[in-house]
Amino acid sequence: MYPSLEQRMAIKFCVKLEKSAAETIPMLKKAFGVDCLSDRQIFRRHNAFAEGRDDVNDENRAGRPSTSSSDDNVKRVRDLLNTDRRLSVRLISETLDIRKTIVHEIVSGVFRNEEVYLK
Repeated sequence: MYPSLEQRMAIKFCVKLEKSAAETIPMLKKAFGVDCLSDRQIFRRHNAFAEGRDDVNDENRAGRPSTSSSDDNVKRVRDLLNTDRRLSVRLISETLDIRKTIVHEIVSGVFRNEEVYLK
């Protein structure tokens, strides 16, 4: 479970116990230490739950979801690299019609533990 999700659950619990935001902050700081949300975030979340918000999960954000490093693109890059390990990021990008930054992210992030050599 994500630490911020746990903290949101704890904040919601404190709201149900009718604790103020000022009382909630020290409890969260003691429980989560350096991973604790900022005071401002705690106040914001506390107010949202106090006003009737029920869901502890984040709301959907506007905008297009990131699909650039999807499993399909990773597979396409892997297949192309299996044919020729000497391909450059630029050539892979042009061949697969994927941005260079995304190809670099896939190669350096996903294949980090594998032996992949790029020019």
